[in-house]
Amino acid sequence: MVLTVHHLQVSQSERIVWLCEELGLHYDLKLYQRAPLLSPPKYLALHPLGAAPVIEDGGDVTLAESAACADYIIHIHGGGRLSVRPGDPGYVDYLYWFHFANGTLQPALGRLMMLRAAGVSEDNNIRYRTTNKLKQCLEYLDRRLGETAAWVAGQDFTASDIMLVFSLTTMRMFCPLDLGPYRNVLAYLRRVAGREGYRRAMGKGDPELKVDELISAHGPMLFPALVK
Repeated sequence: MVLTVHHLQVSQSERIVWLCEELGLHYDLKLYQRAPLLSPPKYLALHPLGAAPVIEDGGDVTLAESAACADYIIHIHGGGRLSVRPGDPGYVDYLYWFHFANGTLQPALGRLMMLRAAGVSEDNNIRYRTTNKLKQCLEYLDRRLGETAAWVAGQDFTASDIMLVFSLTTMRMFCPLDLGPYRNVLAYLRRVAGREGYRRAMGKGDPELKVDELISAHGPMLFPALVK
C-alpha cells in the first residue's frame, strides 16, 4: 500500500509533506482544514489528540508526532537519505538540531503564544522570562547559521532543516515574531525558499500560503481564526 500523509493545513504536518517531496516519494496526500482553529472531526478520528501529522502505511502502521513520522519515513521509505548515520561525521550535530525544533524552539513559541492569548501583560515576570528564553533560542540559532553559512546541521541539507523551518515560518501565523534582528536566519530561509522540494510541498499542502511572506522578516498574516 502507498504511504498516506494526513496533513492538517497550516500546521507542523507540512514538514512531512516537504520530506516526502525532497525524497521524491510516491505518497497519497490527504488535506484537512482547521475548523476553525483546531483539528476537524475527521482528523480527530485519526488520532485521539488531533495530533498533526498522522501517517498511515501498509494498513498496519498509524503514526503521529513530526519527529517520529520523519524518522520512520527516512528509514523505511527513504533509504536513510537526508539523515546522518551514527558514527558518521556530523551525526551529533544532525541529532541535536533534528530535535531542537520540537524540543526547544517550538515549546518556547507555544508558551509565548498562550501567554499572549491569555492577555498576560508584557511586564509580567513569566512573560518576560518566556520572551527572553525565545530570544536566546533565536540568537543561538542565528549564530549557528552564521557558522555554517549553509544548513543547520552543517554543509548538507538534512531532515533537521525540515524539522526546523515550520517554527520560523508558518508558526508565526499563530505567534507573530519579527526576525529582522536575525540576518543569518533570514538568509537561511531564503535558501529554503530556493528549494524546489519546499515550493512543491507548500504548493500541494498549503497553496493559499505565500512562501515569500512566510520567509520575510515581518512574517505572514495572523491566522484568520485568531483575528479579533
